[in-house]
Amino acid sequence: MTNQVQKACIEACNACAVSCLQCVAGCLKETDVKAMAQCIALDLECAEICRLCVSSMARNGECMKEICVLCAKVCDLCAAECAKHAHAHCKDCAAACKRCAEACRAMA
Repeated sequence: MTNQVQKACIEACNACAVSCLQCVAGCLKETDVKAMAQCIALDLECAEICRLCVSSMARNGECMKEICVLCAKVCDLCAAECAKHAHAHCKDCAAACKRCAEACRAMA
């Protein structure tokens, strides 16, 4: 059974994963894709850890709190990278990553 904090974290992680994948798609359409390589890499890593976090929380996994801690760390890194870029998809992603990191810290 999930509680309100867990439900909020699941929603934040799902939203973050979607935002990260939208950022990847946006980065790939930029003129200088090479300049976006680190952003793309962190977007992909963040989306994956967010999905793992959701999966672990949904089943009340043994390591869900530890996964939430790691998810918050990856979200912080992704938010910092996305914040370096002026593109709307990066700004949206940075905001989603910040919300997710906060929710994951609340879970941990």
